[in-house]
Amino acid sequence: MKPTRRNLVAGVAVGVLLAGTLVAPAGAARRDCPAGTLDPTSLITAVGEIPDPELTTTSVQLRVTTPTGCFEDTFGVRDLRSSAPVPRDARIRIGSVTKVFTAVVVYQLVAEGQLDLDEPVRPHLPDLIPADWPTMTVRQLLAHTSGLPSPVLPDGLAWQLQHRFDRWTPEQIVRTALTNPPEYVPGTAQRYTNMSYIVAGILIERVTGRSYAEQMRHRIFRPLGLRDTYAPGDATGIRGPHVRGYQQVERDGRTELVDATRWSQTFTPASGDLISTVADLDRFSAALFDGRLLAPAQQRELFTLPWAGAEHSNGGLSSIRLPDGRVFWGKSGARYGYQAAIGALDDGGLRFVIAASPTDAKAEGQSALVPRVLGAALALT
Repeated sequence: MKPTRRNLVAGVAVGVLLAGTLVAPAGAARRDCPAGTLDPTSLITAVGEIPDPELTTTSVQLRVTTPTGCFEDTFGVRDLRSSAPVPRDARIRIGSVTKVFTAVVVYQLVAEGQLDLDEPVRPHLPDLIPADWPTMTVRQLLAHTSGLPSPVLPDGLAWQLQHRFDRWTPEQIVRTALTNPPEYVPGTAQRYTNMSYIVAGILIERVTGRSYAEQMRHRIFRPLGLRDTYAPGDATGIRGPHVRGYQQVERDGRTELVDATRWSQTFTPASGDLISTVADLDRFSAALFDGRLLAPAQQRELFTLPWAGAEHSNGGLSSIRLPDGRVFWGKSGARYGYQAAIGALDDGGLRFVIAASPTDAKAEGQSALVPRVLGAALALT
């Protein structure tokens, strides 16, 4: 059933919603985002009306940086009840963009000699990986070529909603997954899943003797001044100023919106659980693409495809080759109620960060917003 505005707004004050359907006016420019001569008209057009008439997206935060200038603004509302504007530096769930943070820490450990990309993973996790499991390497974890299976759980949104406050440990997830056989011989195929990065998160803890959250703070958050970025652990809410996320749910032939802001992220540790802001993601992206987080050898690995035609790099990034030969490298992610993406051109001509609140973040059609806005951003370069 295609959602209509009438059934989506059921149970929410109509007057309040109507007040929130207009695109929020451009805010004051940030000091670290000088406008220069950049004309943002095409970017604003690409974002469109937020919230849109059918309430498929309730908020968007965007930051685009080019050699001619920078554009940053917010669109839509913080929540559907108050229709308050999106706060500056509103925190959001960044989903699988988390994997890039995890890859960076693993590569830092490689540079320090604490890990080797081609060493087997099992000696570090003998209690989790069976002795007869096919040998997989650290490099294969990061490149999604490990062959690790995912846990088999009941499918469907209803089950997800019912269990959204469940708490999992990373070890519990791995043990549940490894009751299934390998998906393929490690290194012979590439399949994008969370499992390899969940294992990578455990690997970080075993090698360093410190928690994943501590390693993130010590190696990335504090050095870069990412004050609004954190690993939530068992917490189901979002600290500080944030936008609320919603999820479409079919009930009795009607499509309703369920508040999805509070949701346990313990099922995606080190692979999709981090919380951040557009400003922090931009600062992280600048350091990542400028080579300030990794030594040269590991930087090359991060942006290397395991083989020609692979969809994801050795660090989980994806690439788009433009007609002029330039390459855009990026990573997107989604959790229920939230969507985020980061990326940059290899020649430094563009840095792109977007965060949104789609009401069906896991549906295929919800990905249309990010490519549309990215296309407008690339056209500026």
